[in-house]
Amino acid sequence: MSILAFDLGASSGRAMLGRLTDTKMEVEELHRFGNDPVQVGDRLHWDILRLYYEIKQGLLKAKHQGETLQSIGIDSWAVDFGLLNSQGELLGNPYHYRDSHTKGKMEEVFADIPAAEIFARTGIQFLPFNTIYQLYALQHAKSPLLREADRFLMIPDLLRYFLTGEMHHEFSNATTTQLYNPKQQDWDRELIQKLRFPVSWFGSIVYPGTQVGQIRASLRDELAIPAIPVMAVAEHDTGSAVAAVPAMNKSFAYLSCGTWSLMGTELDEPVINEHALRLNFTNEGGIHGSYRLLKNIMGLWILQESRRAWERNGRRYEFAELVHMAIQAPAFTAFIDPDDPMFLHPGDMPAQIRAYCLQTGQQAPESLGATVRCILESLAMKYRYTFHLTEQLAQKSFEGLHMVGGGIHNKLLCQWTSNAIGKPVWAGPAEGSAIGNLAVQWIASGELSDIWEARNVIRDSFQVDTYEPRHADEWDQAYEHFLQITRL
Repeated sequence: MSILAFDLGASSGRAMLGRLTDTKMEVEELHRFGNDPVQVGDRLHWDILRLYYEIKQGLLKAKHQGETLQSIGIDSWAVDFGLLNSQGELLGNPYHYRDSHTKGKMEEVFADIPAAEIFARTGIQFLPFNTIYQLYALQHAKSPLLREADRFLMIPDLLRYFLTGEMHHEFSNATTTQLYNPKQQDWDRELIQKLRFPVSWFGSIVYPGTQVGQIRASLRDELAIPAIPVMAVAEHDTGSAVAAVPAMNKSFAYLSCGTWSLMGTELDEPVINEHALRLNFTNEGGIHGSYRLLKNIMGLWILQESRRAWERNGRRYEFAELVHMAIQAPAFTAFIDPDDPMFLHPGDMPAQIRAYCLQTGQQAPESLGATVRCILESLAMKYRYTFHLTEQLAQKSFEGLHMVGGGIHNKLLCQWTSNAIGKPVWAGPAEGSAIGNLAVQWIASGELSDIWEARNVIRDSFQVDTYEPRHADEWDQAYEHFLQITRL
């Protein structure tokens, strides 16, 4: 029997088939597709119906291959959502978290509810695109969607609803909204009421490993497929990626590396105190009721958006070419803080990098290679900074760093990350989110006993590359310069 994971990232999605044989996982990519946001006028949207279409294509490919699916699960990015009316119909394409309609809204919310109170209730870091500020932005704009809305569903919840006709909120994604209270283990209805959002929008929360329906009759007829069970997994893709970290003990640090970089550790309880608030760390739900103490880092989005800018000017490069150019460029000539707000929104990213460098008294990169090197070195330095903060907050010392996700294909970044933190980096598996999605389904079915057995199987099934630190003195000296430039 096979199972199917739909893993939707911020730039692409995939349908991954999983088989478990002789305590080893076998994973096959059945279907891969783009996930490009769509600009309509001043608004940036997700093409949610296209994503649903691609999910159906994945189901068809499994059928045509003769697979009998035991279950399916979906994971995706966090914070974004759809609104449905009382008839269960979707009210418009969901906004993209990089849309500008939330600009300044976080500060407006703080005028009514202090940031410290929000953090004490939710334990979630302050990012301008969090669900709480997206909803507030719609409310502030007097969006007609809110007059018709009857239910609120996060992106994986929404796609599951399309598949099954049943509405549930999944734990790991619910926690990212900044409207979930981990102490109450439920939506913070008092906070929701303070913000004048309808409490009725927020329904029952289910945990990873819960069956949340089966393929609805109309879809079974359309695709000529059976009533496949649909499972809630760790539906925030970072939650699934962390589930796939092949750690050997419970004290480990991870970096889920892709369009976003998310660094942290897994804990039994959230860390909600003044120190975590001051450092703007977050406590997101994970598998088996665990919490992921972590920090968002802008990640390879900066390189991806730079590549798009060069392509618009008629210069198309593969990522391997850009990495080769970076190797040829001089080291440590310019740094950026990847998390500066000027790098959040789409646009001419190389121009933004030049502007940042000039504003901070540096010489701006003059070539593509220098620009790419600036991005990758700055990311490695920000990883070091965040790694140390994670150790402080968790009150632990980590032996090294587990890197998972598509970003580990960039071996230069893996090596530079090891150089920066001065400790080993263990890179793999690359398809971490999909593998974690599959693992939760196997645990739910009883094929695997718990997450630690799953991690042992993952470690035995997929390649993990080890990177040892090099050139410690040079990287230590450059790190001090990075801190001075970025004022961290």
